Amino acid sequence: MSKSLMALAVAATVLSGCSLMPEYLRPAAPVATQYPQGPAYSAAQAPEQAGAEQHWRGFFHDPAVQQLVQTALSNNRDLRVAALNVEAYQAQYRIQRANLFPAIGAQVTGTRQRTPGDLSTSGRATVSGDYSAQVGISSYELDLFGRVRSLSEQALQSYFATEQARRSTQISLVASVANAYLTWQADRELLKLTQDTLGAYEQSLRLTSRSSEVGVASALDLAQARTSVQSARASLARYQRQVAQDENALVLLLGTGLPANLPAPQPLSAKVLAAVPAGLPSDLLSRRPDILQAEYNLKAANANIGAARAAFFPSISLTAGAGSASAELGNLFKGGQGSWSFMPSITLPIFYAGQLQANLDYARLQKDINVATYEKAIQTAFQEVADGLTARQTYTEQLQAQSDLVQASQDYYRLAERRYRIGVDSNLTFLDAQRSLFSNQQALITDRLAQLTAEVNLYRALGGGWAQ
Repeated sequence: MSKSLMALAVAATVLSGCSLMPEYLRPAAPVATQYPQGPAYSAAQAPEQAGAEQHWRGFFHDPAVQQLVQTALSNNRDLRVAALNVEAYQAQYRIQRANLFPAIGAQVTGTRQRTPGDLSTSGRATVSGDYSAQVGISSYELDLFGRVRSLSEQALQSYFATEQARRSTQISLVASVANAYLTWQADRELLKLTQDTLGAYEQSLRLTSRSSEVGVASALDLAQARTSVQSARASLARYQRQVAQDENALVLLLGTGLPANLPAPQPLSAKVLAAVPAGLPSDLLSRRPDILQAEYNLKAANANIGAARAAFFPSISLTAGAGSASAELGNLFKGGQGSWSFMPSITLPIFYAGQLQANLDYARLQKDINVATYEKAIQTAFQEVADGLTARQTYTEQLQAQSDLVQASQDYYRLAERRYRIGVDSNLTFLDAQRSLFSNQQALITDRLAQLTAEVNLYRALGGGWAQ
C-alpha cells in the first residue's frame, strides 16, 4: 500500500517538468556608466571597500552615534515591522511551495447506527456499522505546465523583495538616527553660542547704559543695544525649543528613551565620519537594497506570466487512497479487508469570456510596470549619489570659506570694540560687528551640519550601513 502511494508521488513529481515562465533578462541600466564630472564633483574612483561593505561602526567615529544606532536597531518599531513582514512572506512562500508535492494523509473513520424494527425489512431492530482506515493523496495537481511552480517562484521572489525592503528600512534607520543626532548636536551648539552671545550683548547693554547716564552714549545707542539683547533672547528661546524637539525626534527613532550612559558628544568640527568611496554606477545594482527589491518584484511579476500562461492548458488532479474497510471494528485489519480508490480528474478550459487572456494581459502589464519601477529606482539612486558627490566637494570649499569669514568677523569685532571703547567709532559700528560675528558663527555651525548630513546621505545612497 505505501509503496504504491510512494510510486505515485514520484511519478507525479517527474511529470511536473514543463514551465511556461518567460526567461528573465535584467533590463539595461538607464543611466550613464560614470557619475557626473566637473569642478562641483569630487572624484569617484573604484573603492577598496564599498560603502555597502563598510560596517556602520566604521563609518561613524562618534561613540555616542554608535550607541544610539545600536539602540535603534534593537528597539525601532518600523524595523521590527519590516523584519516581521519578512517572516510572513517566508511563511507564504513555504505554503505555496508545499503545493508542489502531494499531500499524503491518514484517516480513520467509523459509524454505528441502530435502525428501529418498523423501519427494518426483518421487522426487528438492527444495529449496523462500518469502519475504515486509509492513507491517501488528496487533490494533487500534476504541474505539467508549470503553473504551481510559477506561483511558487513568484512567492519566493516576493519573499526576497521583502528581505530587501527590511534592509532598506535598516539603512534608512541608521542614517536617520545619525542625522537626527547631528541635528540635535548642532542645535545644542547653536544654543550654547546664543547663550554666550546673549551674555556679551547684556554686558554691552550695561556699559552703554552707564555711558548714557553720564551723557557719553546717546539714546539711539542705548536703543540699539537693547534691540541686540532682545533679538538674542528670541534666538535663545527658538534654539531651546529646537533642542527639545530634536531630542523627541531622536527618541522616536530609537524606540526607547535616550541611554543613561550616552558618551559625551564630540563637536561637529571633529572628524566624526569616515570618508566613503563612491565606486561606479553599476555597483549600485548589487548594493542598493531598494534596487534589489525592485528587481525581485520584477522577477515575481515575470513568474506570474508563467502562471497566467499555464491557465490556458488542461489541469490534471489526482485523488487516491488505499487502506482497509469492514463492517466490524474487530475485522478492520484482517486479511481480505483491503480497499483502494483512484480518482483522476482533468479540467480543460473552453470558454471563460476572455478572463484567461485578460489575466495574461494583466500579468504582462504588471511586468512592464515593474520594469519601469526598477529603472526609476536606478535613476533615483544615480541622482542621489551624484548629489552626494557634489555636496561633498562644494561643502568642503564652503566650510573653508565660512571658517575664514568667521575668523575675519572675530578680528573685525575685536577691532570695533576697541575703537568704540576709546571713542574713535560709534556704537553702531560696534553693534554691527557683534551681529555680523554672531550671524557668521551660526552659519558655520549650520554649514557643518549640512556637510555631515550630506555625507550620511551619500553613505545611505551608496547602500551602506545595513550590515549587522
